[in-house]
Amino acid sequence: MKNVNTSNIISNREKKRESYIQKINNALAKTEKITTRDLVIFTQNFYLLKKANFNNIHALNTIINSTENYIFKGILEDILAGVQAGENMYTTMEYYSDVFPYVYINMIRVGELSGSLTNSLKQAIKYLDDSADINKKLRNILIPNVIQFVALLVMLVVGTLVAIPAIQNVFEQVGSTDQLPTVTIWFKNFLDSLMLYWYVPTAIIAAIAIGIVAYINTPKGKYNFDYFKYTMPIFGKLVFALDFSRIVKAMLLNLNNGMRIQEALEVSKNISKNYVMLSLIETSINNILIGQSWIEPFEKSGLPSAMISEMLKVGMETDLSEMMEKLVEYMEIDINNLMDTIMKVLPQVVYSIVGVVLIFFVLVVLVPCLHLYMGTFLFSAAGF
Repeated sequence: MKNVNTSNIISNREKKRESYIQKINNALAKTEKITTRDLVIFTQNFYLLKKANFNNIHALNTIINSTENYIFKGILEDILAGVQAGENMYTTMEYYSDVFPYVYINMIRVGELSGSLTNSLKQAIKYLDDSADINKKLRNILIPNVIQFVALLVMLVVGTLVAIPAIQNVFEQVGSTDQLPTVTIWFKNFLDSLMLYWYVPTAIIAAIAIGIVAYINTPKGKYNFDYFKYTMPIFGKLVFALDFSRIVKAMLLNLNNGMRIQEALEVSKNISKNYVMLSLIETSINNILIGQSWIEPFEKSGLPSAMISEMLKVGMETDLSEMMEKLVEYMEIDINNLMDTIMKVLPQVVYSIVGVVLIFFVLVVLVPCLHLYMGTFLFSAAGF
């Protein structure tokens, strides 16, 4: 007993106790999800520490110690291990694409390869904030109207299947010769056929969905689908403006760090996952190799506005970096204007769809109900 070191026994007990606590925390962590808020807080903290001249290892260690989400903490520890082993942060982030968005990863990639990680983190914060704002605005517009739309559809179907047969039964019992509106009879017959042969429309819809997915998974289908994203009504111009704005910001970081235009395009192209944008950038790089204008593919595509093309042309003749800074400012204003336009147009489109369903509901269900309530069918039952 005299030879026993009591301090070792106490420390071993503490380690054992900590392991039990860690097991409990790990068990609880399995039900914990990584939210956008966790990612925003991490990016903000990392940006502030980099501004304070922390190196990546020191900054990650500091953030890990203050991270409450155990799953996210484990991911950050994995990123730290990669950095300590000499890898870039974005390399490990690519393994966690379900946590870090594609655009976010490539913003970090551009920052690490160009030596401007602080600026990339600043852009990543703005990207996350803008995405959250857009999603919030769209939810506020769509969710109430979608609920109304679904409620009207349910009322339409239930009213047709329950109320219309009851009204027909009343007409038959009193011997009335009045008939339900043609549209009501047609819709009821349609629902009856749909319920009887439900497997036919189900098979058609499934075949169409499978065919569309299979086509999109082909190179040509993916390209056409991505082109549709840039040209579709309402959202098309905004989607292209956001993608092109991120490309320009990434190029600006690379140009400010001494890269040539070709290298800046090569490093920045992965910011976008759109095949159309990638093909335009690849064509621009090939144009540079053969001595032609790298702006020409974008101009011929007709996707950027004339203002953007002219600003890039003037930048090539004067100072491209300075002109790109002005272009970034212009595109931010343009994106805000597009967002304001969408927020004005989208409610009108949604209200129009809901209005059409409401009118159809009135014609199919409410008109027969009012006819029954007014009792005019009794005249024909009495022979008048």
